[in-house]
Amino acid sequence: MTQFDHLIARLEQLIDRVETVLPAAPPQPDWSASAFRWRQPASGAGYLQAVKNPHRVALASLQNVDRQKEAILRNTAQFVAGHEANNVLLTGARGTGKSTLIKACWNHFAEQGLKLIEVDKIDLLHLPDIVDLIGERPERFIIFCDDLSFEEGEITYKALKSVLDGSISAPTPNILFYATSNRRHLLPQKMRENLDVSYEDGEVRPNDSTEEKVSLSERFGLWLSFYPFSQDEYLVTARYWVAYLGGQWTDATEPEALRWYMTRSARSGRVAWQFAKDYVGRQFNQ
Repeated sequence: MTQFDHLIARLEQLIDRVETVLPAAPPQPDWSASAFRWRQPASGAGYLQAVKNPHRVALASLQNVDRQKEAILRNTAQFVAGHEANNVLLTGARGTGKSTLIKACWNHFAEQGLKLIEVDKIDLLHLPDIVDLIGERPERFIIFCDDLSFEEGEITYKALKSVLDGSISAPTPNILFYATSNRRHLLPQKMRENLDVSYEDGEVRPNDSTEEKVSLSERFGLWLSFYPFSQDEYLVTARYWVAYLGGQWTDATEPEALRWYMTRSARSGRVAWQFAKDYVGRQFNQ
């Protein structure tokens, strides 16, 4: 018995050493949450982390993007109802409400069970793991990637292409992918690629690398473009946010709003929001 006890003690020590080397099991998702972030530790499996205080945006706060708002709401309503819907790519001018519109759209349908998962670009390689984790769930999920674009040499876009369309697995009916980008074609295209062509039987064929880069954007079924605001659109948005924050718009406010955007060389919803915060903050501080 003494030798047996000694053997058991040695085995317990060995198990303790192995446990210190092996990564801890990932925490189970809190499926009662409505929004998640994908977390990928340096070692071990990734997991869905519930967002304790998600950014809830009202649709009414999105100004001058009525056409885009109508399109994404229609697409998302189809998805939530269990009908066919498209992955969505929102592209265009910075600060015009692309990511805010996605959050507002999710918030609009959250009470109907729609859940949002934010995935950073560097974690796109783990998209298959995310799909495996949520693919059999009864809820419907939007996977959201903000400011999506790729530089020369990056390969994470290949995982995204496979998940969107191109994997041996059938599309997962309870998942859509919504992404924003300042660039419509998500991969950079060089002038040399347009010059590098082949001639066969009198037919000019683009370089295969150009086809590879354009094919990623084409996997999004719905494209929504955003444009810089006109001066009138900018002022309407600034007026809305000043009122929303409890300030007062006077005759002297408009010149201040115009000077504000001139210092940034851009007219957008983001600039209007930043002006309103500064202006209303100064009003209350007087």
